[in-house]
Amino acid sequence: MEEKILKEIYENLKNGHKAALVTIIDIKGSTPRKKGSLMAVWEDGKIEGSIGGGNIEFVVIEKAIECIKEEKDGEFTFELNDEGDLNMQCGGKAIVYVKIFKPRLKLLIIGAGHIGVELFKLAKILDFYTVIFDDRAEFANEKRFEGADEIIVGDIGARVSEYSIDKSTYVIIVTRGHKCDADALKATAESNASYIGMIGSKKKTEFVMKNLLSEGIARETLKKVYAPIGINISSEEPNEIAFGIMCEILLVKNKGSLQSLKDVKKVNF
Repeated sequence: MEEKILKEIYENLKNGHKAALVTIIDIKGSTPRKKGSLMAVWEDGKIEGSIGGGNIEFVVIEKAIECIKEEKDGEFTFELNDEGDLNMQCGGKAIVYVKIFKPRLKLLIIGAGHIGVELFKLAKILDFYTVIFDDRAEFANEKRFEGADEIIVGDIGARVSEYSIDKSTYVIIVTRGHKCDADALKATAESNASYIGMIGSKKKTEFVMKNLLSEGIARETLKKVYAPIGINISSEEPNEIAFGIMCEILLVKNKGSLQSLKDVKKVNF
């Protein structure tokens, strides 16, 4: 059963879902389950395993769902007697620990050219789950992107449209031309991605945006796109362009500011 619980958590994390692992870490007196008993809980209330059933399990599931939503671990103590809130007759006490598991943030690098390679290197350092898209197998392959979590080759618009995107997903569009960029943006603009950025000049960005407006993509939706992409700190070298893009993603992810820490945390001396 323990192996099944851990496997279910792993599979759900792969699919972008958060989970809680509930463990009885200590008991005193009579309790429904022994120390070390496990149960997995998901945000929709689904469970795998058991820590004893009845009122204690019902309340622990609610606590676990709260922890998932807040993305915080928690420790809870339950008195299993007439005097406790659970109205149970066991007579003992149970302490449970709720450990939250979050899926790795996913970075979709749409375009496997020079900047895509540099983005990939930085993304691996930052422990993103990396997905590479391109329509050219000679560019999108394991030799160029060794250690990528997924490499997807084919028509960019079609393949990106088929890919599941949620709030844990960040999208970078750096393809070989405005047509592929437009196809990728059309496929992702209305998704729940936390970040969508597209490379290009001001003129190219305006061209792509106007075309997508004419195809029915809402103006407010397109205004959320970071384009032209990146923080203005880079030269024209691919590695520096990639660094500026990843800085922008970290800015969004961490709700940061463009202030120097020297100005934020003033030092008196």
